[in-house]
Amino acid sequence: MKEYTAIKELPYYEELDFYKKQKRIVLQNCGLIDPEKIDDYIEKKGYQAAAKAITQMKSKEIIEEVKKSGLRGRGGGGFPTGLKWQFAKDAEGEKKYIVCNADEGDPGAFMDRSLLEGDPHKLLEGMMIAAYAIDADEGYIYVRAEYPLAIRRLKKAISQAEELGLLGENIFGTEFNFKIHIKEGAGAFVCGEETALMASIEGKRGTPTSRPPYPAQSGLWGKPTNINNVETYANIPFIIDNGAEEFNKFGTENSSGTKVFALTGKIKNTGLVEVPMGLSLRDIIYDIGGGITDDKGFKAVQTGGPSGGCIPAEQLDLKIDYDSLKEIGAMMGSGGMVVMDEDTCMVDVARFFLTFTQSESCGKCTPCRLGTKRMLEILERITEGEGKKGDIEKLEQLGKVIKEASLCGLGQTAPNPVLTTIKYFRDEYEAHINDKKCPAGQCDALKGSYVIDEDHCIGCGQCKTVCPADAITGKKQKAHTIDPEACISCGACAEVCPVNAISN
Repeated sequence: MKEYTAIKELPYYEELDFYKKQKRIVLQNCGLIDPEKIDDYIEKKGYQAAAKAITQMKSKEIIEEVKKSGLRGRGGGGFPTGLKWQFAKDAEGEKKYIVCNADEGDPGAFMDRSLLEGDPHKLLEGMMIAAYAIDADEGYIYVRAEYPLAIRRLKKAISQAEELGLLGENIFGTEFNFKIHIKEGAGAFVCGEETALMASIEGKRGTPTSRPPYPAQSGLWGKPTNINNVETYANIPFIIDNGAEEFNKFGTENSSGTKVFALTGKIKNTGLVEVPMGLSLRDIIYDIGGGITDDKGFKAVQTGGPSGGCIPAEQLDLKIDYDSLKEIGAMMGSGGMVVMDEDTCMVDVARFFLTFTQSESCGKCTPCRLGTKRMLEILERITEGEGKKGDIEKLEQLGKVIKEASLCGLGQTAPNPVLTTIKYFRDEYEAHINDKKCPAGQCDALKGSYVIDEDHCIGCGQCKTVCPADAITGKKQKAHTIDPEACISCGACAEVCPVNAISN
């Protein structure tokens, strides 16, 4: 038989630069098993941790192991998971619930989706262990209706687990009973907030409520409820199976384990990555992501989704963990990571993210409903060339009030993109307002007419060929000129100029 040398020389995936600095705990099975076959999961030691927890450990032992692991909520808040479970365990009530928040609504985020589609049984196993630990017998997975494949595979996984007696009554021959339901969300971003999510499950309008009481005391239908997101539950089987000490080998002292990020934007290698906490932004963007598209300069990265913060180039060596991000005004969030290059207008970025959060505000509290609207109006004026003196200060003042006075996490974090871009890119705001110019050349209303540097123009005529307004004149091998009255500031000429002789 003919040997195919090229195939034999292909590296194992872990040898590729994209994977070298990753550590896969949550995503360990994704892409390596058939997510629709429970046998594949079991072959990878699936449900072994659940069997160990339910047949060999007491509730207190499970919770203590999770506490020792230092696992913090991966949904954005970063609250210690073991402590959260302890509150639900200690709450009085014969009926308790386990809820999984799979309402992933951040633009550019697909962490939960990838796990639900690629390894649904890992989520079910993590929820089983949590349910046994807090004495719950019923659980809900709140998942976006926009994820039809994830929903289909979850339903199949639940059915397969029930057929094998892994869900239902007398699990592993014990008195432990547990069943899981799927609730399809209608797409409201605010339902990612736990009290709004529970209201939606109950059939009510998905709006947040003030706390206390917290869900651990009074949650779903007034019963003690534990809520974690997909990634948090997916870490549990590893912790129970291998022990907290093994989990603590990864990450930092206050942020143990790994974190899954959706790496997107102006970067060569986009995709889902899982890295140890404490890895630097530089490691993620350049070693894993391969650097910036077209080898342009790195300008900023947005972490934590639309409510996160923009981190500038001078913070490239920042270690990614909960506390480090909080110190600079950003946040971990659920794991979105959008990379921006030198051509990005940071004022327009702030406007883009605030447009999303403002439109997703449920409107229940005044600071979020009106405050984000006023902030967005100011940002729109600035990007349209109508910014006024004092606008920056108004944005800062409004942002601080909204963060302090809003009812839920959506409003409390909505101003982050604006406040961090002002903090690190204030000069761009000032250029928009004072000079009526967008330094990045992205805001259409602030684009001046393009001009040709006659000393550098080589007269190739490429600019003239692509100009849609016929605003360029000149003879072959002679310096060309642009009629400022006819120029529509589209930038097509600058893009094709081989000697960079055109600017605006």
